Amino acid sequence: MFEQFSSAGFLLCFRSLFQSGRGYAFPCDGAGRVDLDQLSETARDNYLYARAMVGRELAAPAVERDTPH
Repeated sequence: MFEQFSSAGFLLCFRSLFQSGRGYAFPCDGAGRVDLDQLSETARDNYLYARAMVGRELAAPAVERDTPH
């Protein structure tokens, strides 16, 4: 399951390299920029972790349109 946060149209998604359907998603703009000041402390920690784990546990991030659930 993705850990997802509300966004304004786009998500920066980090998918697990080992577990299908797992990863992280963060609100971003269309260019993939995440406003760290708008994230909670936990979300910010998760974002920094996800960036550090690219190539180890997570795939390179991709910008995706946020779809309503």
